[in-house]
Order: sequence, then structure tokens, then C-alpha cells
Amino acid sequence: MDMAPTPTSILSPSPPASPELSVSRQPKPINPLPLSASQEAQVRALYYANVRARCAPEIQQFAACALNRTITVTWMCRAQRLAMNSCMVAHATVEEEDRAREEWLRGREERRRERERETENVEERRREVIELIKRQEEKERMRGEQLGRTGRGEGGDGGGVRKEVKEKGGGFWGSVRR
Repeated sequence: MDMAPTPTSILSPSPPASPELSVSRQPKPINPLPLSASQEAQVRALYYANVRARCAPEIQQFAACALNRTITVTWMCRAQRLAMNSCMVAHATVEEEDRAREEWLRGREERRRERERETENVEERRREVIELIKRQEEKERMRGEQLGRTGRGEGGDGGGVRKEVKEKGGGFWGSVRR
């Protein structure tokens, strides 16, 4: 006599048959912030690089087989292609992508510090250039005053250097603008 399942036995949840079957899945790691499209592209690039690194021998074997071949690659390098593809499929998992995301997030702080160091270096160099320009202008001003006191120049008024500077464009900034 066949026992057909009753509607209540189908709808009621049954406990797992053994504790081994009730495997608890660990939740996917939660990112602190959603990533922008460019950041996701960086994570993907890191992910692909990691997968390619794991399958480097298979990729090299396929590349060596495919060297100097065109259409015949399809059947002449089938075994190498299948080995390469199976390796990449085996390593291209969600877990590997999560590892790449975690690696990217760990490197995020280092990249931020590097940008700050670069900004500080640029700012320091800008201050140095401004200081050099100020010193140069001060030297030119002092030289002009010195020549003015000694009475050199056209007409004995000491204005010869100033006329020359004005004709050339007026000190450092005049030479930069040309």
C-alpha cells in the first residue's frame, strides 16, 4: 500500500536528517562602504590578476602551444586550453573575489597615505619655489638700489638698470610670462 504524502506533511518543515547536513554558512563579509565603479574595477583587476597568477603554468603551456599558430590552435592546443580554462574556472570563485576585495581594502589606507605624502611633497616644493623667487626678486631689487646709489646709468640718475629691467619684461615674472 503506497502512502501518498499528505498536504500537511509537505508544507511542514522537517528537521535535517543528520547534524552533518545542516552546514552553517558564514555570512559574506560586509564592506565598510559601497565601492564606486572605478574602485570595483580595481578590485576586479586585482581578482583577475590573482586568478591568472594561480594558473600561470597552465597559461604558459597554452601560450607556448599557440605560438606561431593561427586556426590550428583550436585543435592542436585543445588539451592545454582545457587545462587552462578548468584551472581558471576552479580558482575564479566568490571566495577569491572576496579575498581580492579584502586585499584592496587593506591597501586602501596605504594608498591614502601615499597620496598624502605626495601632496605634502608638492606643497613643500611649491614653498621652496616661492622662496627662491622671493630671494631672486630681492637680489634684483638690491642690485638696482646699489647701482642707483653709485650713480651709474643713463643721465647719472641711476635709472639705467631699471629701464633695462622694464624693457626686458620686469624681473623674474616678466621673463616667466614670455
